[in-house]
Amino acid sequence: MNSTAVDHRTITVDLGQRSYSILIGDGLLADVGYRLNDLHGGSRAVIVTDETVNAIHGDTVRQSLKEQGIAHNTVTVAAGEPSKSFSCLEQVVDGVLSHGLERGDVLLALGGGVVGDLAGFAAGIIRRGMKFVQLPTSLLAQVDSSVGGKTGINTKRGKNLVGLFNQPSLVLADTAALDTLSDREMRAGYAEIAKYGLIDRPDFFQWLETNHQAVFSGGEARAHAVATSCQAKADVVKADEYEMGSRALLNLGHTFAHALEASVSYDSKRLVHGEAVAIGMVLAHQFSVHLNQCGPEAVERVIAHLETVGLPTTIGNIPGNRPTLEQLMEAISQDKKVERGALTFILTRGIGESYVARDVPAAAVQSFLQDKLAA
Repeated sequence: MNSTAVDHRTITVDLGQRSYSILIGDGLLADVGYRLNDLHGGSRAVIVTDETVNAIHGDTVRQSLKEQGIAHNTVTVAAGEPSKSFSCLEQVVDGVLSHGLERGDVLLALGGGVVGDLAGFAAGIIRRGMKFVQLPTSLLAQVDSSVGGKTGINTKRGKNLVGLFNQPSLVLADTAALDTLSDREMRAGYAEIAKYGLIDRPDFFQWLETNHQAVFSGGEARAHAVATSCQAKADVVKADEYEMGSRALLNLGHTFAHALEASVSYDSKRLVHGEAVAIGMVLAHQFSVHLNQCGPEAVERVIAHLETVGLPTTIGNIPGNRPTLEQLMEAISQDKKVERGALTFILTRGIGESYVARDVPAAAVQSFLQDKLAA
């Protein structure tokens, strides 16, 4: 395919010699072969994907590689959060090695956040590091997990506790792929878009309050929302690639969210990541009020917007039995932001005024959650 056939926006993640581009536009999956030859000419490729995405988009990518004369193979895993595991990591590593790929070849992570995290981790450890390209097909992956180099898997102790920072060499966000998503998957991804406004872009959050229906409909509004989100994340990653300081802001709501996901054993029928993030962001704002850091009007505004787009906003919205206080506190104690046993939360002073709060007393968290579980 001629590269000029695909209209796209370009955002650069500026990391010096390891900088890379995020291309955003309709039809980019059919352009993978051209982009790969342009960036890594002469390399072979292996597509790592899940069974669901492979059935929808796998042939498009394989045809693009074939047209450009790129030798390729495919490794598939089961769809869903349980694939972010040691057993699936071994499956991917063995699959890539069984096809004889070398360090200079390229792994293509085709799918949502689970595949991107899993495949990116595998790429970082196979032959001590091979190149990889992110081909995110979910809204959540396009605006968040495919950008910034965080990769990893879950363990029984918590989410994303084993992994590494491994930056891709390219991200191709085909916004046309979003048309294949369910309403639930779109809403889940939207939670991460709203997050960027709540972190430090109040004008963007206000824009979302007015234009959310157009974002879900597609077209220019959706492309703008994806591009704004990617630019927001690229800016944060440039300033703090390894999450030693300000990058932690990207975890707004995630400490609570990860604890909620662990409490349902990552059962996507009950709760998917974006839904957990929506509840977590509300809890983060409510906890900020609890600590006298934020006014209640911010909480009301966050709840109103998330409910308007159909996202859950309370622990009680999760189907099935409520998690116990012990379950949530155990998961929170395992959070990656814990330093020498001290809890770190992303709190807020208002819409778009988030900050990193260190040494948050566990007793304050426990008291707050006890009230929320009783509500």
